Amino acid sequence: MTAKNAAAHGSTSHAQIFINLPVKDLDRSIRFFTELGYSFNPAFTDENATCMILGENLFVMLLVEKYFATFVTRPVADPGKSVGALIALPLDSREAVDALVARAVAAGGRTPREAIDHGFMYQHGFEDPDGHVWEVFHMAGEPPQA
Repeated sequence: MTAKNAAAHGSTSHAQIFINLPVKDLDRSIRFFTELGYSFNPAFTDENATCMILGENLFVMLLVEKYFATFVTRPVADPGKSVGALIALPLDSREAVDALVARAVAAGGRTPREAIDHGFMYQHGFEDPDGHVWEVFHMAGEPPQA
């Protein structure tokens, strides 16, 4: 269903997404994600935040923890101690999945588990230096019918 069709049927749809993540060291995060091939929008970058570009209309705001805390009323979770979200990103091939995970590890990230082949989907993942979990996957078919 396209966004236009969803809106016509009363469904909620969005043209962009901004994921906001707290980070301990903004410069370290920028270096890490630059090593993975991501770029940043300088118009939304200062000492407190940067806007990482994932794709057309797909963004991650990396916010220094103290600044992140100004947007919430509850304590900021430590992603190095608990998982509050999995950020899942599709890639074009199994090789691209393995290559991005390898680059993440080489840049200072770690893999929380081994790759999994579900037949229709191949997935792996990495944790960034702050402990946020990034799942990368390649879909090679349809999931099995229940």
